[in-house]
Amino acid sequence: MSTECIFCKIIAGSLTSNIVHEDNKILAFEDVNPQAPVHHLIVPKEHIPTINDLLTEHNELIGQLFQVAKTLAKKHHIAENGYRVVMNCNEKGGQAVYHIHLHLLGDRQMHWPPG
Repeated sequence: MSTECIFCKIIAGSLTSNIVHEDNKILAFEDVNPQAPVHHLIVPKEHIPTINDLLTEHNELIGQLFQVAKTLAKKHHIAENGYRVVMNCNEKGGQAVYHIHLHLLGDRQMHWPPG
């Protein structure tokens, strides 16, 4: 865990957030700057800075992140109409917090290209 990482602080409980899912490996919470009516951040509790830092040992964890996204999409009734799951990598990829995370966005029409 990184003492400077905002997501690690949320995981540790030193910063509050509206948590929508928690298990032993993953925490999901509402984005403070939502880009859609449903916008959750799904983060591993293990601090992994970027996609480039993933190891083969993380394969199962990454699959679990997507399973949580699917579960939350069903819970928030956006699974049938559609939703978007995004993971950004580094500055030009749009990553603002250097702790890997999925964005689950839904309940509005998504456009392509995203920007």
